[in-house]
Amino acid sequence: MRIATYNEFGKPSDVLNITDSPTPEPKDNEVRIKTILSSIHNHDIVTIKGEYGNKPELPAAGGSEAVGEIDALGKDVKGFEKGQRVVVSGIQGTWAEYFIAPAQSLIPIPDTIDDEMAAQLIAMPMSALLLIEFLNIEPGQWIIQNAANGAVGESMAMLAPQRNINTINLVRSKESEQELIDLGITENNVVTDHEDWKEQVQKIVGNASIKGAVDAVGGKPGGELLSLLGKYGAMASLGSVSGDPLMINPSNLIFNLTKIKGFWASDLMQEISEDNKQRLVKELIENAASGKFKLPTGGIYKLDDIQTAVSEKVQSEKKGKILIKP
Repeated sequence: MRIATYNEFGKPSDVLNITDSPTPEPKDNEVRIKTILSSIHNHDIVTIKGEYGNKPELPAAGGSEAVGEIDALGKDVKGFEKGQRVVVSGIQGTWAEYFIAPAQSLIPIPDTIDDEMAAQLIAMPMSALLLIEFLNIEPGQWIIQNAANGAVGESMAMLAPQRNINTINLVRSKESEQELIDLGITENNVVTDHEDWKEQVQKIVGNASIKGAVDAVGGKPGGELLSLLGKYGAMASLGSVSGDPLMINPSNLIFNLTKIKGFWASDLMQEISEDNKQRLVKELIENAASGKFKLPTGGIYKLDDIQTAVSEKVQSEKKGKILIKP
């Protein structure tokens, strides 16, 4: 079979190659999945660069989330059958024609959710739900986020209102705001290129205070986000798109008694109970199946074109998740 692998850490478009490998056989409590579509996430890119929190042993295979059909079952696998469509997230090697996954990680997907949505249903949307609970945001409260036109931001803007939670969605430009509008996210969007954007935020919330913030940008924008929190609020830091260290004014921490908390979804997923995990997965599937939650696709590339798909040009210009098709 064909699979995207790398022998060293570095620029993904330089170090990734398509190699021929024996089709893997599932061990006990494992299944082999024939890939339909696999997502390219930011953390996949960072992993290949060698800059992620967990470094795989080399040589390694790319990709961590996919939708596919069960092709073979290992011993003691119960509750699944060949040909069944499932999604898997948080594993290694999904940029391939086939991959192996633990049976306990499989999530059956109803026909009402198409392949393009299924291939990106878990990782980023799950992060959005985890963030809501990580920050203890209750119905009726406000949460503000930057980089709202990213996959986590779009997920938050669609999923939080289903819990009666109010979101303020910060984007850098009118073009980025249009991406939200095209998804039906038309309320409480604020363009930070406008000089009065903070005043716009205050006008939206009125006399209410903002309970939580999600910073994916870092640098000065992260500090500005913190300054908008109400007393006892908390901000989750989950990325640094700007590449700059988080710049904060200590007064915003001290006098409002606010907190900054690091957020790493893959680690939190190891800590939550199986019941909670199933509860969150059910919430995602129900919202996606009903059409209330839909993420855009930025393009589908053949596996043989993986170097183009992960290139800086494609990734920087994408308007949705880039998917790989074997």
